[in-house]
Amino acid sequence: MTASPDPHHQPEFYEGVPFKRLIAWMIDTGLIALICVLIVPFTAFTGIFFFGFLLIVVGFAYRVITLANGSATWGMRIMSMEIRDAQDQPLSLGLAFLHTLGYSLSVTLTIVQVVSIVFMCTSARAQGLTDMFLGTVPMNRRQRT
Repeated sequence: MTASPDPHHQPEFYEGVPFKRLIAWMIDTGLIALICVLIVPFTAFTGIFFFGFLLIVVGFAYRVITLANGSATWGMRIMSMEIRDAQDQPLSLGLAFLHTLGYSLSVTLTIVQVVSIVFMCTSARAQGLTDMFLGTVPMNRRQRT
């Protein structure tokens, strides 16, 4: 059982979330690539030879740090959404790490990623496989008072 808003009684928390996740992912991917391009000169340009690995490491760190500090990546923040835990609280560092690890594992296996995307688009709370496993819920950001 989750303490997050009920999608049937408060659908406004979940409206448009799958599309927002896609746009947030594109923004985050662009930011990660930009960060990596900016890092390469500091590696005496040897980073060009392991750029793919640099993308993976920087992307993992970026996601963990941003999810642990605000429960949303910068792309998610731009799209006015966040990820909450099963108690409807912001993600802790440990849960941000586990969420990022689950995401990373799912993108390495195409079938798992496809199934996750199908769940994001069809489940009431727009949860992917990692979200379902961890009990996390992506939603539109609440208005701060």
